Amino acid sequence: MERKNVEIPAQDLARQRDFEERIREMFSARQVHPVACVDTFGCQQNVADGERLMGMLEACGFTFTQEPGQADLVILNTCAVREHAEQRVFGNLGMLTHTKKDNPDQVIVLCGCMAQEPRVSQRVKESYRHVDLVFGPQALWRFPELLYRVYEQRRRVFSVEEEDGSIAEGIPVVRERGVKAWVSVMYGCNNFCSYCIVPYVRGRERSRRPEAVVAEVRELVASGYKDITLLGQNVNSYNGGDGYDFADLLAEIDQIPGDYRIRFMSSHPKDATHKLFDTMARCTHVAKQLHLPVQSGSDRVLREMNRRYTRAQYLELVNYARSVMPGLVITSDIIIGFPGETEEEAMETVSLVDEVGYDALFTFIYSPRPGTKAAQMPDPVSRAEKQKWFDKLLEVQNARSAALHAAYVGKTVRVLCDGESDDADYPIAARTDGNRLVRLKGDASLIGRFVDVRITKSNTWALYGEPV
Repeated sequence: MERKNVEIPAQDLARQRDFEERIREMFSARQVHPVACVDTFGCQQNVADGERLMGMLEACGFTFTQEPGQADLVILNTCAVREHAEQRVFGNLGMLTHTKKDNPDQVIVLCGCMAQEPRVSQRVKESYRHVDLVFGPQALWRFPELLYRVYEQRRRVFSVEEEDGSIAEGIPVVRERGVKAWVSVMYGCNNFCSYCIVPYVRGRERSRRPEAVVAEVRELVASGYKDITLLGQNVNSYNGGDGYDFADLLAEIDQIPGDYRIRFMSSHPKDATHKLFDTMARCTHVAKQLHLPVQSGSDRVLREMNRRYTRAQYLELVNYARSVMPGLVITSDIIIGFPGETEEEAMETVSLVDEVGYDALFTFIYSPRPGTKAAQMPDPVSRAEKQKWFDKLLEVQNARSAALHAAYVGKTVRVLCDGESDDADYPIAARTDGNRLVRLKGDASLIGRFVDVRITKSNTWALYGEPV
């Protein structure tokens, strides 16, 4: 599955810039100031894709709103990982029949991972005829051309052909204001975990050139962003060519001068190496935080998931990472109720969680994804029984998180103030180097600054404090 020459040629990208100008001129001739609403679901990679969609729309002359009823164009940028997110999207698509009725010229777009699934695009084609444009992640770079076809030809456009995917550099981006930014370093996935649809909708792994990634991070640091997350379906398998790997990329980015943090996700344990952890330990800008999804603590279930590591191998990685980075914050993903999983195997996962002592978990009850191998496996255990196992997992992890947070009370920690909180008594939200949420007393002048904070209280989910 090694691929070369995956980068889109400059002349093809220039053609998309030409379509942006055509759309801008079209609205200008009509004396119309178009407004777009971009609604993004799912992971940080989807957020990064949404920022590129907005960049291209801005180049087309659009401004933005969060209200679909006020928009000339509505985009649902979707996630395919879980059934719940899919149902929300279909519900939102249904509601857009009303905005389309009020504004028949409104253009409605479905894109992202869901759109790339054949069963979804066919359902939209047949049952959601008010949707004008459907395209998958691999076609995102051609969005201006696809949108122009909708306007010019006044017909529905579908671009969901199966393709391995490519890399398009230089797409305009509209980033969320603040101190955080996302940088995709690679796209696609070659792992084919049996429960996951991502390799089928995002294509094969392809990595950006190291110099392109470093230049983007350098520009972000110069622009004042202070918390930058490197993204990939599996960042550990980044391949910059000639033996240049993800650890090398981290080390090179770390040389950029400035006061900022670098994070990354997601990591696959089969590709995590001692070299990576040693590099993290040496780098002054790389946060001492590791999101290392384990999914299960049972070796049999891990084999059925096609994860390609054992419980013992995972524990060795965690122990080594902690040995070179004392105080490392470790988080993970857990799936409970995988098809065929027994209660004993679920409790193996609970015992692993207790043994590792995670700082936080992202936990899920298994959700079947049509088109994956796991969706065809026998699944005799009831949802109610899986919920009992899940509740036990949460009981163990929540107690651990509460104890870890309680140990911070009375300590002083350095945090980055990154926004406003929804707590009137602690109106500022901040993050530690390990990405722990801290709610602060103070005002908006703190946002964007690193400050020292004395922790005064805690709960399972957050720390609370005041600047010192």
